[in-house]
Amino acid sequence: MQRGTNKESLDILIAGAGYVGLAAAVALKQARASLRVAVVDAAPAGAWQRDGRASAIAAAASRMLDRLGVWKEIAPNAQPITEMIVTDSRTADPVRPVFLTFDGDVAPGEPFAHMVANRDLNGILRKQASQLGIDIIEGVAVRAFDTDGGGVTVHLADGAALKARLLVAADGVNSKLRDMAGIKTVKWDYGQSGIVCTVAHERPHEGRAEEHFLPAGPFATLPLKPDDKGVNRSSIVWVERTEDAERLVAGDELVFETELERRFGLQLGEIRAMDKPRAWPLGLTLVRSFVAPRLALAGDAAHGIHPIAGQGLNLGFKDVAALAEVVIEADRLGQDIGALDVLERYQQWRRFDTLQMGVTTDVLNRLFSNDIGPLRAVRDIGLGMVERMPRLKDFFIRQASGLSGATPRLLKGEAI
Repeated sequence: MQRGTNKESLDILIAGAGYVGLAAAVALKQARASLRVAVVDAAPAGAWQRDGRASAIAAAASRMLDRLGVWKEIAPNAQPITEMIVTDSRTADPVRPVFLTFDGDVAPGEPFAHMVANRDLNGILRKQASQLGIDIIEGVAVRAFDTDGGGVTVHLADGAALKARLLVAADGVNSKLRDMAGIKTVKWDYGQSGIVCTVAHERPHEGRAEEHFLPAGPFATLPLKPDDKGVNRSSIVWVERTEDAERLVAGDELVFETELERRFGLQLGEIRAMDKPRAWPLGLTLVRSFVAPRLALAGDAAHGIHPIAGQGLNLGFKDVAALAEVVIEADRLGQDIGALDVLERYQQWRRFDTLQMGVTTDVLNRLFSNDIGPLRAVRDIGLGMVERMPRLKDFFIRQASGLSGATPRLLKGEAI
């Protein structure tokens, strides 16, 4: 797209070239080739290549990615989660009793989740977007936007202006577009931060994920495929009080690895951090509205939740599937895809699920991130009861896989 100061006309402009923004662009363009779709991103070109993290992709999301034509490239380097165990203990406890175990399949041969490198996911989505003719404008922020009866005019920081029928804000939990639209949020800070890094270990993990509920917050180990040199690896998400997390990532490497070993254990042999750990502050953010005239929020722009259930990215992919289905059906019927009554259908589809997940993760974090004796007894009894009830365990697996409730077609692996 050759951009200048004149207003260029699009059907849909997506702000944010993360996984949610790119997946939305691909889903919309693939389902309706006549739609003119572009993506604009404030991050410098190539910034995504420096992301060393990995994400848990639920079964429903992998079905959607397969329908979008990208899973076949992602799958060879994706690590299936074959088993999940949950413990509840203190850091110093010599033994961590397992209260809950989940088998990894939602269907024969289909794990409930895979671990995927963020760079792989972003790069392959970008490749597919390019093949579909979707323009990605990098290193340029949205400065402002104006709406009128027929569309939205988006003013970029470089002086260019783009006109579209619909603007999608997928620009993260601190969304600038959400603020520009005056959409209010309910938010609070947990006083916790999530430490993320990749850990090498001697013995293979066999696809097993573990979540240890510790007094300061959950400590999760998530299996990764061995690297090019055959090194066994896992990704960790380690929640600590913010002041402790900041001290750990900024301090001496030996101190960090000592504390890491106390939590990770030596069941997989000797361990070491493979990259520089980083910490992100954790909080809950829920929007009062998913939509405004000519604007729809998706992904973290619409909701930021605690990582205790590993559902943040998968909630964003649910947004993508629902928004794409609503927009494509409206366009086929000759309706205005940016009209508020059309966008309200998307909001009605996603609002309750998002609120439910936000409240659930909030309650789980408050219930498990403490060392209060009576609460510990109650939660351990509850975990034990779930362990002995196969149907309830199956229900939780379906929830974790993203296949429960009113599931959009893409998440079922179906075309829109």
